[in-house]
Amino acid sequence: MFGKDARRFAGQISGQVEKLVGDHLSKKDGNRSKTETPTEQLGLVGGKRKALFVGINYFGQKGELRGCLNDVKNIKEFLEANYPLDEVMVLTDDQTDDPDGMPTRANILRGFQWLRQGATSGDSLILHYSGHGGSIKDEDGDEEDGMDETLCPVDYASAGMIVDDEVHAVLVKGLPKGVRLTAIMDCCHSESMLDLPFIYNVNGDLEIVESTKAKGIAKMVATGVRYALDGNKKALMSNLQTGFSSLMNKGGGSGDKNEAARKKTMETRSTEADVISFSGCKDSQTSADATIGGEATGAMTYALIKTLKGTHVMEYTDLLRTMRQTLDGKYTQVPMMSAGRRLNLSSQFSF
Repeated sequence: MFGKDARRFAGQISGQVEKLVGDHLSKKDGNRSKTETPTEQLGLVGGKRKALFVGINYFGQKGELRGCLNDVKNIKEFLEANYPLDEVMVLTDDQTDDPDGMPTRANILRGFQWLRQGATSGDSLILHYSGHGGSIKDEDGDEEDGMDETLCPVDYASAGMIVDDEVHAVLVKGLPKGVRLTAIMDCCHSESMLDLPFIYNVNGDLEIVESTKAKGIAKMVATGVRYALDGNKKALMSNLQTGFSSLMNKGGGSGDKNEAARKKTMETRSTEADVISFSGCKDSQTSADATIGGEATGAMTYALIKTLKGTHVMEYTDLLRTMRQTLDGKYTQVPMMSAGRRLNLSSQFSF
């Protein structure tokens, strides 16, 4: 009944309605949503390019996945065709004859150390992870939602998960100025998997204080407008769920505890290097292990490759926006973008 152009038009109109309603509510709210326009520039990439790929299907385990090895294959092929790689490490759980190639806890941490080893200004480091992500109770007070995010190695049941604090300490902390690290985290609960302090919206602004109730109301109003225009029931249910979750203030808010956690993250997780993370979803969400075009794949990795294949010349914020539009109405997850310092990401994307 409704064609592709009608759905695209409905999405654009509902987005404008959501912004207008959100802005109106923000003016009435003392804890209104605030943003900051970042001014720090990305350094130039002219050195070596290293990449670490991690894919885990968890063969024979509870919660076995199907698309993670395909994600590694597809993103690696795309990068090699468009961004020549000088050094590559691949950790996948089909390498049963090579213990060093298995994505165990020890090997993933070793991979993080390998990726950053010897990095100097102008180098580009790339991390792609496709597998399970989890969350556990935060013990050191640096998480606004009270939960630490975790990666699940193939041997997590015996060796344990990798907590986001450890990811940051081993991979991110102390990276030299001028080094660029681009992380693609296609897993559940992944928004703050690198523990980066600066979260971006699709306009390239930093989200400083999130007024979740106002955002929830705005999302639900915009959803009604969209459904009236295109009749997309899947998008209706997905967006209503997102809006209702914000309205009920799950995992958000601007109370004293959250402010303290935000302040601690700013003080302890800011970086001199250009560290940028694209995540498959918000910390409170799950990422889909999907089947698209007859192939098992992570929804976020699929959206990233599809977007970049369309045009290699685009801004970081355009990439985030297009990825979200690709998944909108099909999956509940919302891809996110974060950084280790106040980078101006309304600049041209590049690995």
